[in-house]
Amino acid sequence: MFTTAGILGFVVFAGGVFAQKTGVELDEPMLRGGGMRGQGAMLRFGCSQVVVERLDPLVNPGLNPSTHMHQIVGGNAFTPSMPYSDIAQLANCTTCHFKQDLSNYWTANLYFKARNGSYKRVPQIANQFNDYDNAGLTVYYTSPGKGLTTAFKPGFRMLTGDATRRTSENLGRKMQQCYRCYTAPDFGGALSSPCMDPKYDTDHFPTQPCAGGIRSNIIFPLCWDGKNLDSPNHRDHVAHPVGGPTSFSVVNGTCPSSHPIKIPQVMLEVMWDTTPFNDPADWPEDGSQPFVLSTGDATGFGQHGDYVFGWEGDSLQQSMDNRCYLRNCTLLTELAPKVKNECQVPVTVDEDIEGWMTELPGGGNGDK
Repeated sequence: MFTTAGILGFVVFAGGVFAQKTGVELDEPMLRGGGMRGQGAMLRFGCSQVVVERLDPLVNPGLNPSTHMHQIVGGNAFTPSMPYSDIAQLANCTTCHFKQDLSNYWTANLYFKARNGSYKRVPQIANQFNDYDNAGLTVYYTSPGKGLTTAFKPGFRMLTGDATRRTSENLGRKMQQCYRCYTAPDFGGALSSPCMDPKYDTDHFPTQPCAGGIRSNIIFPLCWDGKNLDSPNHRDHVAHPVGGPTSFSVVNGTCPSSHPIKIPQVMLEVMWDTTPFNDPADWPEDGSQPFVLSTGDATGFGQHGDYVFGWEGDSLQQSMDNRCYLRNCTLLTELAPKVKNECQVPVTVDEDIEGWMTELPGGGNGDK
């Protein structure tokens, strides 16, 4: 059973039902670390970007540059080809909030396609409660209780989502990647848990301008075969529960016999500042939405995330077993934004990533 005070004042029950906590300051759970946590653990913390470039050591190991642009966060051991050794021993700094997390996480970038056909990268911005982070993304780890999940092993890696997908999986509230259209500045609008709002969460790009920008959530599977640290497609060694994908923070599903080990559920959350591109006069003449992932995907269905585990020792296992909540975890060492923002990886791909361009880096045109 997992009951916890949800982000933004929502209570998450084991059955996956979300109810609003009235009369509670929206940032109160984050600031004081209290609430109705039950027996579960939920880490939520920000990771600043460590580099933005065309590298992908999972899908395109050793290829420099890789096929499309990514935003990468985490430890500075990130390279075009990452070994299966303990990444935590190869990195000496991290852009993540906790010093013990030297993992790497990366996602596709977002671009605005102007009416004249040119492209401009949409900047990531610091997420709510991650003030002063240098862009990046927010990482979640959830577990239903002590001893109920097994932390990842050194060398572990996985990928979720499919960069080639252009149609919906029709998973309803069990969708594993979604977009939140904020209706007002400062994260204003819908308050539901990620991917749970029936109006403002979609598995495709929002079709209207979003006054507060767009948030993207990417949820990883929570069952492991217990043997392989990776697989050829970086997916087969992990799986969803027998009843299908679970919604965020509902980690009580039964794992299939082929993947019997329950692992912490990882979710990535990205904030894009799309507000400078909200003028309908700049959108396509047919009124269609103008945003494109760095893969060339103009639908948004192809959003995906990559993960290479790099926590020091048993620090992740301890934080899951000891009910660490959001950023409140005495077992872990916090880093100030100024410190983690200084951790960087040298850029190795020589290309313009900020200016207006005639095509996406790698040659995509946004029509695929």
